[in-house]
Amino acid sequence: MSKAKAAPPPGCTININDPQVQEAAIQIQASYRGHRSRKELREKGPPKILQELKDVVLVEGSAAKLECRVSAFPDPFIVWYKNGKELNDGPKYRYVFEDPDFVALVVRDGVLADLGKYTVTIKNPFGQTSGSACILVEVPAKVSKGPDNIKAKRGTTVVLKAEISGEPPPDVEGLQSEGRLVFFDVGDTNTILTIKNAKVSDAGKYEVFVENNLGTDQSFARVDIL
Repeated sequence: MSKAKAAPPPGCTININDPQVQEAAIQIQASYRGHRSRKELREKGPPKILQELKDVVLVEGSAAKLECRVSAFPDPFIVWYKNGKELNDGPKYRYVFEDPDFVALVVRDGVLADLGKYTVTIKNPFGQTSGSACILVEVPAKVSKGPDNIKAKRGTTVVLKAEISGEPPPDVEGLQSEGRLVFFDVGDTNTILTIKNAKVSDAGKYEVFVENNLGTDQSFARVDIL
């Protein structure tokens, strides 16, 4: 004796005679035919870039996305490069394909070393094309290593050196403990204060301040003149 079929849960049946159901079916069929027709009508040929890559700003610690709109049939082979070196798809650099026409590269965990020119090449059996843009990296101003405390004899030369970083390059300012401004020579990655013919009055606390549009930082050292 055969078992009776269990009734479907409420709301899980479709009445094919319902006018709304019939209308939905017609729209689905029309949509499918339109998609198939568009695919069949696409002409084979070399890839074209319809929307160029644009420069983007990457803030340290965040992610950036480069993207462009392309036209290619058959589907193309995509490769991304940084300063001429091929980038592998992985945790750091993520290839993204946003159907049907967009390709993108996501750069994660931004650092200053990500600054550079990025190029995408798009290739199929009929040819290839490419486009480029730059990632500009912004890093908060920072004193990476502050100056060392120094004890020196009168009449000698005292040098205070601090290592700094930041993009855009930070402004640098110095203060002596008595509130007197002091001027540091600023390089790409360091800043130096030179005190020639040191006197007792040069003793005290010296502070270095760095600042750019993303932040500020400071450090200090003690100078004793014996």
